[in-house]
Amino acid sequence: MRVTKAQAQANREHIVETASVLFRERGFDGVGVADLMAAAGFTHGGFYKHFGSKADLMAEAAASSLAQSLTNSAGVGVPEFVNLYVSRDHRDGPGGGCTLAALCGDAARQSPGLKATFANGIESTLAALESQYENGQDTPQEEIRTKMLDMLAHAVGAIMLSRSCPDDSALADEILEVCRARIIASLPPLPAPQS
Repeated sequence: MRVTKAQAQANREHIVETASVLFRERGFDGVGVADLMAAAGFTHGGFYKHFGSKADLMAEAAASSLAQSLTNSAGVGVPEFVNLYVSRDHRDGPGGGCTLAALCGDAARQSPGLKATFANGIESTLAALESQYENGQDTPQEEIRTKMLDMLAHAVGAIMLSRSCPDDSALADEILEVCRARIIASLPPLPAPQS
């Protein structure tokens, strides 16, 4: 039975979403094409009807999950973002969490194209965070960018360090608590809403 173009596109999107979750849970090298396709409910042979290579899927899945993270955090203030991001819930749910915290270490060892995907995701995340400081802020924009870059690197690092510890260890929780408090204390005040 032939698959319509619409169904083929839906299948591709399902594969990308499945890959996005599995890559964040297991890393790029921890997921084979056969396992990925089985998890998506398709045969291994169908993979190459959708993607030229696993590297192509890695880049598309990363771009998709980075964009989804931005969508999910839209309208969330920077302090609230920090509280949600540097949390045990986020740490314990890598498959549904931030792609940066889950895969930056893996991306560092991948192709320039995949690194560019991550760089674009970082820039988009920074722009979204910086945009909350655009109106009525006395702090120069380059200083806001510096503070948001520091905050993002600190938050991603906190999750990565905490995940590297046993789940029930006191150190895993201490990392989150200390980093969250330090990050929030370092944030510039948000501008007052304009009337």
